[in-house]
This record gives sequence, structure tokens and C-alpha cells, in this order.
Amino acid sequence: MAGALRRFVENKPGARICLPTGATPRPAYHRFAGDRGTLSSATIYLLDEFGLPPGSPSRCDEMIARDLLDRLEVPPGSFHALDVGAGDLEAECARYEASVRAGGLDLAVLGLGGNGHLGLNEPGSDRTSVTRVVSLTPETSEHSTDYGSDQAATWGMTMGIDTLLSAAEIWLLVTGSHKAAILRRTLSDPIGPDVPSTFLRLHDAVTIYADQAAAARL
Repeated sequence: MAGALRRFVENKPGARICLPTGATPRPAYHRFAGDRGTLSSATIYLLDEFGLPPGSPSRCDEMIARDLLDRLEVPPGSFHALDVGAGDLEAECARYEASVRAGGLDLAVLGLGGNGHLGLNEPGSDRTSVTRVVSLTPETSEHSTDYGSDQAATWGMTMGIDTLLSAAEIWLLVTGSHKAAILRRTLSDPIGPDVPSTFLRLHDAVTIYADQAAAARL
């Protein structure tokens, strides 16, 4: 995936890219930066953000800084993140959505949640959903502490399903045997909000990067 991202930005230096955070993309980010990959002309949009205080190690802006941005020799041409501390959260979501739509996304890189969530689009998320404030399932809330915070997030802000499907190209990253069942469901369950990742099958340019453990049930 690191090599593919390097080639992608070489072929389209001014690309507008949505990037996720967490354990799944971390090795690829480290490799990309270690191989002197550059995003110096790219515009980066952060996929989502937990409703946690500034500086919390589990915040997505902190994770992307640790795992990628601070490792690059040159920072991205432009970086955009959701402000969970904004006075008007709905207005902040509308602003972010408008910014994404204004130039579109050339690429959206996504991880796959254990319940099929994409970003923080939990089960029940509609196909037409856009950037918005969301409540987290207990499972996602519990996992929000995996990245160093003592405080669990109970809500967040995320690009919506429709926002993500508007990208010209989508990459889905899936690793580990604990993701094997949900990857199978993503590719075989009826398309719908019960498993939000099934909506990816409505897009005609999706690439899945999976290790052998995650692909074991395919």
C-alpha cells in the first residue's frame, strides 16, 4: 500500500486524498515516510475525529501526526481536519463537507471496523449520509482507548458514506484474523446500513489490501 500511495502521488502530485488513522494503516505510513515518500503537493483530509480533548493521544489528528505527518521530510501541501471543539458542530461538519466537495477526492483510503464501520459510520448509517456528528457503539468507544487515552470517546465526527463514495478511487485496508469475518460479510452480505462497508460494492474503483489472515474466509 505504501508503494501504491507513492506511485499515486507521483502520477498525480496535486491529489486530494482522504486518510484514516489507527493500527491498520500505521505500518504503511511508516514505510511510506521511511522510503521518503512525499505529499508535498497533495491536499490531505482526515477521515474522522473522536470527540476527545485536544492533545489526547487517541485523537485522530494526533495519530496521523505521530504515524505519518511528523515523519515526512516535507509536510503535505495542505492538511484539513475536523474541529470537534467548534462552537457549532453542525456548521463545522457542513464546512468540512463543502470543502471536500469543492474539489472532490481523488482517493479515499479506509480501514474496516469490526462491525463494518467505515470511518465512524457505524451500523445504521445511510447510503446518503454526509459529514456529521455521530454516536459511537460501545465496541468502537472501547477501542478508542487503544491508542493511549484513558478517556473513551462516546461520539465523533466523520465523513459520510456518500462523501466517501464520491471519491474517484477507494482503497480498503484490512489486516488480522479478527477482521476475516467482517471482510467476508463486506463482500457477500446484502448491501445496506446493517454493514456499512457493503456500500463499497456500489463503487466501481475499489481496491482491497488484505493480509492472508484477513482474507482467510474469502
